[in-house]
Amino acid sequence: MAAILDDLDDLGELDENLGRQRRGHGQAAGTSKVSAVTGKVSAAKGAAAGASGPLDGGARSAAPDGGVSKAADKVKAMGINNHQMRGVKDWVTARDDEQWSLLPEGMVAVNVSHSNLSQKMLELRFDLHQTVGEVKARLHLHHGTPADMQRLTLRDGGVDLCAMDDDSKMLGFYSVTSGMEIFVRDVDPHSISRNGALENTDLVDKYRMDDETYEARKGTVREWIKEQKAADPNWKPPKPNGATNFANAKTAALPADVPTDADAAHVVLGGRCEVSPGARRGVVKFVGAVDGMPPGVWVGVHLDDPMGKNDGTIKGKPIFESAPNHGTFARPKNVACGDYPNELDDSDDEL
Repeated sequence: MAAILDDLDDLGELDENLGRQRRGHGQAAGTSKVSAVTGKVSAAKGAAAGASGPLDGGARSAAPDGGVSKAADKVKAMGINNHQMRGVKDWVTARDDEQWSLLPEGMVAVNVSHSNLSQKMLELRFDLHQTVGEVKARLHLHHGTPADMQRLTLRDGGVDLCAMDDDSKMLGFYSVTSGMEIFVRDVDPHSISRNGALENTDLVDKYRMDDETYEARKGTVREWIKEQKAADPNWKPPKPNGATNFANAKTAALPADVPTDADAAHVVLGGRCEVSPGARRGVVKFVGAVDGMPPGVWVGVHLDDPMGKNDGTIKGKPIFESAPNHGTFARPKNVACGDYPNELDDSDDEL
């Protein structure tokens, strides 16, 4: 019987026009016969159709079993069975009724609101054996109102249940359960939380430096501007498009560290090497400047593994021969020459 009632309830969710009337009939049916339950559901559906007009463009029948059969046909057409519907319901509700099931016995999780604060403290955990006075002492650490200036009210669903005005009573005396709310009214006329003092940052005094103090400081932008104008009366501050462009312009003005032949003295043409970063091994195939790349000496290496970016060609001009993705160019400081055998050859020998 219970399974049949569940099925009827699931089918009722497909038609919003049944509303609370159908669910009420389903709950009141209890242990009634299935035929009686079906008749009540159909009657509820007929009443809903009469109040809001014919359902589905008047295609539904007012016969005793018409509503249930139509709903069943709709479920069948969608290819959904009752088991799947219950699974969807469980997924949507996410087992909300069990969210506090893992709390230790005697512990509750309650929300706390404050008369002077817009922010709420969610799911603070309390022991039901704690007294109201102990609860106030802990709440003082959260919102700053002294315990003797707090007036607590227990709420559930936005409705005031009772005033928790006896500090000697345990929390369990007021039948507090998880999900309820404790509202704190601050009665301190000089409370630090009044008028948004703890949340409104506009009320906080900002430090402002006066002109005399700023003039006395060294290394400021104002001092730098004065130095530029003293050297050139017609000088005007630069107007870059953004801070990034200004920083790039300053960096470009710095002298570039261009590698020379002396920096590549340790590089042996045709010798084995290891290129950083990545400890990539290979053979040196080229040493010198490369057209189309930044000035200075470059080292062209044919890598053992396809960990390069080219085949030894730069902008269509071949610099050295290499297989695709085996060629790379690096600065001399990133190339170490010496006994760097091909690791692939070593692995082949082991096999």
